[in-house]
Amino acid sequence: MHYDYLIVGAGLFGSVFAHEMKKRGRSCYIIDKRDHIGGNIYTREQLGISVHCYGAHIFHTSDREIWEYAGQFAEFNHYVNSPVAVYRDELYNLPFNMNTFSRLWNIRTPAQAKAKIAQQVSAYAGREPRNLEEQALALAGRDIYEKLVKGYTEKQWGRDCRELPAFLIKRLPFRFTYDNNYFDDPYQGIPIGGYTQMVEKLLDGIPRQTGISWEEFQMKNRDVTYDKLLYTGMIDEYFGYELGTLEYRSLRFETKEMPEEENYQGNAVVNYTEREVPYTRIIEHKHFEFGRQPGTVITKEYPAEWEKGEEPYYPVNDEKNNRLYEAYRELAKRERNVLFGGRLGQYRYYDMDKTIAEALKMADLEEKRTLQA
Repeated sequence: MHYDYLIVGAGLFGSVFAHEMKKRGRSCYIIDKRDHIGGNIYTREQLGISVHCYGAHIFHTSDREIWEYAGQFAEFNHYVNSPVAVYRDELYNLPFNMNTFSRLWNIRTPAQAKAKIAQQVSAYAGREPRNLEEQALALAGRDIYEKLVKGYTEKQWGRDCRELPAFLIKRLPFRFTYDNNYFDDPYQGIPIGGYTQMVEKLLDGIPRQTGISWEEFQMKNRDVTYDKLLYTGMIDEYFGYELGTLEYRSLRFETKEMPEEENYQGNAVVNYTEREVPYTRIIEHKHFEFGRQPGTVITKEYPAEWEKGEEPYYPVNDEKNNRLYEAYRELAKRERNVLFGGRLGQYRYYDMDKTIAEALKMADLEEKRTLQA
C-alpha cells in the first residue's frame, strides 16, 4: 500500500489538503489519534441537536472564494454570532457597542459614549503600559476593564492581568452603533447538520484510520509507504521536544443533556466575565441552527493549563514561545519530504477560513513543485 501523501490529522487543514491532492490525481491516506474525523470542528448529534464537541465554531470570512469553497461541502444557514456577557447580575451585549455602553452608563448617543470612554482613559494617557491591565485601562477605561475584560482574560490565561504582557491586547474594538454582530465579515453561518458531514464530503473516497497516533501508526503499519508526510500535530512533539516544549492553553468541556428544558439561556453563547465563575462561557448548541427540539444541550467551557498528554488548543504566541517555534521551523526545513500545517504544525491560531486558505495554498505549492520536478 503506497501513497503519495500520508496525512497526520483529520482536522480541517488535513482534510482540505487531502481533498485537493486527490482532486489533482494524488493518492492520500489520512490518520487521526482521535476516534473521529473533523478535529476541533467535530460535531455529533445529541437529542437531535448538532453539538460542537470542542467549543463553538462559527464560520465567518471576508473572502468570497473561501466562502464559496466551503459551500461546496455544506449548506450554511444565516446564523450571526451575537454573544452576551454576564457580570454578576448584569447582562451586556458583545462586542462593545452602543447596547453595551447604554447598559453600562445609561447613555443613548455615540457622542455620550465616546465622551465617557475618553474621560476614563485620560488618566492613563502618555503612559507606556507595563502589563495587560494598564494596556486595557488605557484603551477602554475602568468600567469596561473591570466588568468585561479583567476576569474573562485572567481565566483564559490562568494569570492575573498585571502578570500578562501588554501586547496581548493590542486594541479593543468599539462600535458606536446598536449592532450586536460580533464579526465584520460579510459571510457568516453554520453548516446545517453540523461540521462533521462537511468533513465527510471533503474526505470522500480517501482511505483513513482514526483512533491511532502517529507513533502507533509507524509501529503497526510498516506496510504503508508514502512519498511525503503532512504533519498537523504539534511541531515540538514531532521532534521529540528536543529544543524545549512550546506552551499552549487547553480547555475542558462539560456537556449536559437537558431533555426537559426547551430553552436554557436564550442565546448560543453566553460569556461569564467574573474571575470567581470558573468557566468562561456556556454554549447552548440548538441556537446555532435555530433549533426547535423539545430538549436542549449545553456545554460549559473551562480554560486550563496545558500539560503533555492534554489537548492543546491555543498557542501562547509570546516572544519566548515564538522564538522557540522559529528554532523548530529551522529544524523542519531540514526534514526531507515532510510538510507541517495547521495551528499545531505552524504554532499559530487560525480561524476556519484562514485554515482553509492555508491548506489550499500548500496544495497549490505542492502541485507547482511536482510540475517543476
